[in-house]
Amino acid sequence: MGNYIFNGLIYLIAIVFLIISFIKSKQKTKQALLKAWNSFKNILPMLLGVILLVGLMLSLLDTRTISKIIGDRSGIMGVLLASAVGSVTLIPGFIAFPTAALLLQGGAGYIQIAAFVQTLMMVGIVTIPMEIRYFNTKVAVLRNVISFALSIGVAYFIGFILNVWQ
Repeated sequence: MGNYIFNGLIYLIAIVFLIISFIKSKQKTKQALLKAWNSFKNILPMLLGVILLVGLMLSLLDTRTISKIIGDRSGIMGVLLASAVGSVTLIPGFIAFPTAALLLQGGAGYIQIAAFVQTLMMVGIVTIPMEIRYFNTKVAVLRNVISFALSIGVAYFIGFILNVWQ
């Protein structure tokens, strides 16, 4: 119930500021809303694609299977698998976090999801050709290797923190 109240409060604040903006300048508010709508239209196909893929995965795999593959008890293999998937996946953060929440609800472990999101944001196997073009091979590979190692370290640190607080 508290989550609904918080979300409602956020929407209410946004609406109040939108009304204030509209009162101050109708033209600028209309331009801003049009830009927001165009951004939303550009993002929507990618967002729907990821939601469909995650939904399909969650419908095909039951909680026990997800827990076995990337759950709390999957150990280093689960962390490495989640890190590998995160390293080769190219999705933005605003899609990654809801995806991570769905996986957590489906039985994934916190350390594994932390490794997934961390590598998703920091490691770019898909984008390495572009990195090599702008930097060089040594710098691009070194950055990705260091980012991968740090991602696993951060994931275990998050696991440590969560165990301390629980």
